[in-house]
Amino acid sequence: MTTARYRWVIVAAGGLLGCVAVGGMFSLPVFLKPIALDTGWSVAGVSSAMTIGFLAMAFTSMGWGTLSDRIGPRPVVLTGSILLAASLALASLSPSLLTFQLLFGLMVGGATAAIFAPMMATVTGWFDTHRSLAVSLVSAGMGVAPMTMSPLAAWLVSTYDWRTSMQCIAAVVAAIMIPVSLLVRRPPAPERGDAALSRDDAAPAEMTLSAAVRSPQFVILLATNFFCCATHSGPIIHTVSYAVSCGIPLMAAVTIYSVEGLAGLFGRIVFGLLGDRFGAKRVLVLGLLAQAFGALAYVFVRELAAFYSVAALFGFIYAGTMPLYAAIARENFPQAIMGTVIGGTAMAGSLGMATGPLAGGLIYDAFASYTWLYVGSWLMGLGAFVIAMTFRPFPRTPAAPMPAQASA
Repeated sequence: MTTARYRWVIVAAGGLLGCVAVGGMFSLPVFLKPIALDTGWSVAGVSSAMTIGFLAMAFTSMGWGTLSDRIGPRPVVLTGSILLAASLALASLSPSLLTFQLLFGLMVGGATAAIFAPMMATVTGWFDTHRSLAVSLVSAGMGVAPMTMSPLAAWLVSTYDWRTSMQCIAAVVAAIMIPVSLLVRRPPAPERGDAALSRDDAAPAEMTLSAAVRSPQFVILLATNFFCCATHSGPIIHTVSYAVSCGIPLMAAVTIYSVEGLAGLFGRIVFGLLGDRFGAKRVLVLGLLAQAFGALAYVFVRELAAFYSVAALFGFIYAGTMPLYAAIARENFPQAIMGTVIGGTAMAGSLGMATGPLAGGLIYDAFASYTWLYVGSWLMGLGAFVIAMTFRPFPRTPAAPMPAQASA
């Protein structure tokens, strides 16, 4: 198969791996009540495994990305796939809450991180054109996890006990992810030498890892992604509870997530196309501003139809912005360290996501209202917008001229 065709195999593999990995981790909310009822563990204790998982993703993303730069993406995603299946199976056998938190939180979270940064870095290296669309399609695969793996988990736990159901999820993870991992390949080497730049790339390949992580561009990407994820983390986690507090029945309130997730699929593709057309940074900046006001809009809704409208807009925007960080990273840093760079942005994003559950709970406990959560999210979103505005690409370095041929 030609390189031009195989790059789309890499995109499909990345999307499928991301879908199953994220779906395995996000099966926990489905199992939450059955686990608590069966074991007597507190709901807060069981759900804290998800917070631990986000933190594990944050602190392992950069390491997995750096490892993929050194040994290639295939062994990394293969290892992550095996670890994810094994940790889900072991978590299902947990005799205590602490064991469950360690196995599901640390191991599942850490294994999931082995998929995102290496695959995003790999995809950016396979594409000089349509790069934003490619990473958006991989991200869209991850985005369908709540609509595929979560219903599967719900069906399993309605038929079997939670331990058997989680073992079935582990088997699905192993059966799909391990073979698909073998399809992953390193990006092809540039045709004009390592110092050459594609038409979109601004940084020379000679940039060292040390110089990259100390650069203002890297720091700004991390800070932007942190504030961006902190903006939508609270609304994602707490909107169902907010809708219930407005008098909407729980089963109806849960459907708000489905609307948000479906809109997010379209957002990823549309923002990817716009990023290729108008530039990833320009589209990201505008998206961050729109995301801030989308979060604030929740303050003014009380009826289910209004919740659907805001959720569709908010999901479309925040999901669309996320893949653009990988495209911007590839435009400004060399492929040889792309796993580390994207791993760093993933780390910042995971830390931002970890703020929402705690902050929302504290705000509601203090004020008996979610209003300040959404106001705070709006301020976080404005912060992300302002920080992104300060990003400046590296000065372009012209490619080395081709050597003249000797005359006959």
